[in-house]
Amino acid sequence: MTGALGALGSAVLAMLASIGRVVLFAANTVKHLALPPFYPREFFQALVQIGWLSLPVVGLTAFFTGGALALQIYAGGARFSAEAVVPSIVAIGMVRELGPVLGGLMVAARVASSIAAEIGTMKVTEQIDALVTLSTDPMKYLTLPRVLAATLSLPILVAVGDAIGIFGGFLVGVNRLDFNSAAYLKNTVDFLETADVVSGMVKGSVFGFIVALMGCYHGMNSCRGAQGVGRATKSAVVAASVLILGANYILTEVFFTS
Repeated sequence: MTGALGALGSAVLAMLASIGRVVLFAANTVKHLALPPFYPREFFQALVQIGWLSLPVVGLTAFFTGGALALQIYAGGARFSAEAVVPSIVAIGMVRELGPVLGGLMVAARVASSIAAEIGTMKVTEQIDALVTLSTDPMKYLTLPRVLAATLSLPILVAVGDAIGIFGGFLVGVNRLDFNSAAYLKNTVDFLETADVVSGMVKGSVFGFIVALMGCYHGMNSCRGAQGVGRATKSAVVAASVLILGANYILTEVFFTS
């Protein structure tokens, strides 16, 4: 019994210590926003890698999700003779929840793993030590540009993904479910509010911060060797995905419960 309690206590303390290290890492990253120098070349490279090159996977995910959502809502609404709600529910569902969450998870799978592998490899090959030797702060040169780029680019990706998802639902609704195109668009516009769009973009910004932060944190703290880099990559994706889902619930509570 004592051994089990000891093991449980050790696990809890290790978890709290890990949370503390992540919080300190995040605070250190944010602190560097106000401190010179800034590396614009690294920032714009990260912006292209995280934002522009993630657009295809986010767009395809949103398109098929919007189409499938329209089919599911139509089939479910038919049980209550409520098929007419398809346009409004597709729009609200995509903008409030599915667009930000699925976009964040897709970017986490693509970007968090890439950042963790890149920085982890740099640590293994002692390139980070070389930066320190050259009086270059790794947090400012490697972490800050990626975190800032992800935080700024993911809301735009979410907005584009929302539009593509709604378009996917529109195509399915008009061509497969025989909705009138003008009526479908009118219902979409009438029931979609500014607060819905703003909440989705705020979620995207938070999710982008989480994705890049987890990639950088696990990359910076990876163990030596190829196995350590692989472990850091896996941990970054898992941690980013779980934190995105948790943050989504908290933000939904903040925006839509009062």
